[in-house]
Amino acid sequence: MTTSATPGPGPTENSLRRALKRARDGVTLDVSEAAVLLQARGEHLADLTASAARVRDAGLDAAGRPGVITYSKSVFIPLTRLCRDKCHYCTFVTVPGRLRRDGHGMFMSPDEVLDIARKGAALGCKEALITLGDKPEDRWPEAREWLDAHGYDDTIAYVRAISIRVLEETGLLPHLNPGVLTWTDFQRLKPVAPSMGMMLETTATRLWSEPGGPHYGSPDKEPAVRLRVLEDAGRSSVPFTSGLLIGIGETYEERAESLFALRRTARAYHGIQELIIQNFRAKPDTAMRGMPDAELDELVATVAVARHIMGPAANIQAPPNLVDSEYGRLIGAGVDDWGGVSPLTIDHVNPERPWPKIEELAEKSRAAGFELRERLCVYPEFVRRGEPWLDPRLRPHVAALADPATGLAREDAVVEGRPWQEPDEVFTASGRTDLHATIDTEGRTSDRRDDFDEVYGDWAALREAAAPGMAPERIDTDVRAALATAADDPTKLTDAEALALLHADGPALDALCKVADDVRRSAVGDEVTYIVTRNINFTNVCYTGCRFCAFAQRRTDADAYTLSLDQVADRAQQAWEVGAVEVCMQGGIHPDLPGTAYFDIARAVKARVPGMHVHAFSPMEVVNGATRTGLSIREWLTAAKEAGLDSIPGTAAEILDDEVRWVLTKGKLPAATWIEVVETAHELGIRSSSTMMYGHVDQPRHWLGHLRTLAGIQQRTGGFTEFVTLPFIHTNAPVYLAGIARPGPSTRDNRAVTAMARLLLHPYIPNIQTSWVKLGTEGAAEMLRSGANDLGGTLMEETISRMAGSSYGSYKSVQDLVAVADAAGRPAKPRTTLYGEVPEERRRAAAASDGHLPELLPVLD
Repeated sequence: MTTSATPGPGPTENSLRRALKRARDGVTLDVSEAAVLLQARGEHLADLTASAARVRDAGLDAAGRPGVITYSKSVFIPLTRLCRDKCHYCTFVTVPGRLRRDGHGMFMSPDEVLDIARKGAALGCKEALITLGDKPEDRWPEAREWLDAHGYDDTIAYVRAISIRVLEETGLLPHLNPGVLTWTDFQRLKPVAPSMGMMLETTATRLWSEPGGPHYGSPDKEPAVRLRVLEDAGRSSVPFTSGLLIGIGETYEERAESLFALRRTARAYHGIQELIIQNFRAKPDTAMRGMPDAELDELVATVAVARHIMGPAANIQAPPNLVDSEYGRLIGAGVDDWGGVSPLTIDHVNPERPWPKIEELAEKSRAAGFELRERLCVYPEFVRRGEPWLDPRLRPHVAALADPATGLAREDAVVEGRPWQEPDEVFTASGRTDLHATIDTEGRTSDRRDDFDEVYGDWAALREAAAPGMAPERIDTDVRAALATAADDPTKLTDAEALALLHADGPALDALCKVADDVRRSAVGDEVTYIVTRNINFTNVCYTGCRFCAFAQRRTDADAYTLSLDQVADRAQQAWEVGAVEVCMQGGIHPDLPGTAYFDIARAVKARVPGMHVHAFSPMEVVNGATRTGLSIREWLTAAKEAGLDSIPGTAAEILDDEVRWVLTKGKLPAATWIEVVETAHELGIRSSSTMMYGHVDQPRHWLGHLRTLAGIQQRTGGFTEFVTLPFIHTNAPVYLAGIARPGPSTRDNRAVTAMARLLLHPYIPNIQTSWVKLGTEGAAEMLRSGANDLGGTLMEETISRMAGSSYGSYKSVQDLVAVADAAGRPAKPRTTLYGEVPEERRRAAAASDGHLPELLPVLD
């Protein structure tokens, strides 16, 4: 067959020999060399496959399973064959009318799914491959009606629910193929499935965008969309299967580029558990029925090139039912896995191609010198890695079927249903619960967590991604004209003028700060506000992988801790006794923490101190709670409000630009999701602060975009109480220790950001807060002269910035904060969370204690 869109001459003999030698020598190939090798045939192909097999064998040796080729004993469950896409080679997808004529519903019912799963379990299957079309409710009203009638908001909700039933009632492990998923979808499904997958197929955009192409008219087949899914899977620490469909009209160069795109994602996140190389097979009754099948040599060459590109650690699969028993050639080319093979169900995507018998597969593998071993749907490497790749609710299910020594399947394991439930005794005090006090006296145990080299992704790949953000920009706009606009009416500042002011220095910066201070005076007067509050960080166990965060720890790290509910309530009560009007509560995304735990925390505080304002749970925690409970963000926030939540901190924003965001964090929520959470909270009457962390891998253009975004939200909702500047603390931040981030913002940066926040958020967000924790007394006073009007809180304890290396302590007394205001030549005034008047009784209590605890000691049960 010809896979080139414009047939031309093949590679020269010299170019083939050169590329083959580089492959033999283990030299990294580039795209052009890979494209040449994809065309190797005859003796050249034999040379290529021999070197690929050696790479594979080295990887198997290193993995501790030399001479082993794996498969998964599975059942194929086509949950729905409706889809919003129109791929021109697909016979899996159908239409509602045909389903009705054949006596089927729009989706398989739970009884139908469980019947297949139970029969599979009886035959020793351990995987339930749940495959379905993309977002059928977006195209077919019948799908929407079925979901509504059965109580599901969307298809993903049904996938989640049926996965739990499969786990609980049959013991099979779901491997989910629901098509294109969002970051939030991954959070919803990760607790119910050890692994997921989606074929990349190709990165050739023209095959999607041009009429007549195989993916034309299919929104979910846009390569950029599918690459984003692979990245979101990696960010979410989901073991993920992907691969190529070869022979659908792509050129050799496009095929090579697709392999390199997969390698980039695998390298960045270490989350691609296997790569499937699937050969196109034309099917009757499709638009591509006349297209020739991808020949075996095409498949063999692609497998071999994929092995060289992906390296020895990769797991590479070719479906055995698509190759007419030519198993030996695929093994010789570098595969180490046969994929899912079912003794019960057909391959619903290729129904005309029956699975081989497992005994036949074992015999053919043995003839090639390999032992066939069963694996689970999640690969052995991820079984052994454990957290954060396996959700705690799935660990018992996986452990029941896995050999703890190898991570492969225990073929004699009893496949039976087990409860899917939250871990027991989540709120048991553990670890270094006195960290809030001893961080100031003893410091942290080490400057980084023990899994520094794994949890954050690949540092080398990250340096490449961060490089554009580190480049300085040339600004040609007249600063003097921009200052004149700001002084006259800051709401009329253009982006070019604002950017010029964000770069201001020297006398221009002094003038900018004066303008901002004048705007501050006219907007809110001279009073410097502060709040008597206590921070309560209820756990620092977290596997999200934020690369700027030195607070997060593994559960086994020396500095890790989790507070009990009583300890949280005790700390709130202590704060109330010394005049606090608020507790600010945030924690790590602890894998054992159920989505309802946040409700328990709020209730515990309200039960102990009914008058305390509960300012708690960042947008990341909100999403975590919602996805773990299966509730929508709106439903979860409503329940949290009923439990006692009064307002939320606008943290987890960092920079609301995904270009920067995905360098700063591996797995935190995208900017769009942060905005969704905050706007939903505001619509429900839950106010929030807003924040920006700056001075790392960002540039002033990112600050401008962030501030414009916040202003837009405030104009729509009016829900922000203040804007908080958060200078990046670099000392112990992983992204700095890895040599990627700058060492925090300069004094110039701090002044410019504070001043421009005042101007760009005027008149929508009147309160601009500076952080004494991050800047110290003198720095905070300087920001009060640059447009800020608020000093934040007494805190009483502060662990996050101190773990990062801030040297300004964990708490300030009321008099300390008054002194900062005095240094700026301004009066100070206490406030509530919502910037209201503090009751006289609270003022007296704060005055009597000076707003801090008599001693900061660990809270004991």
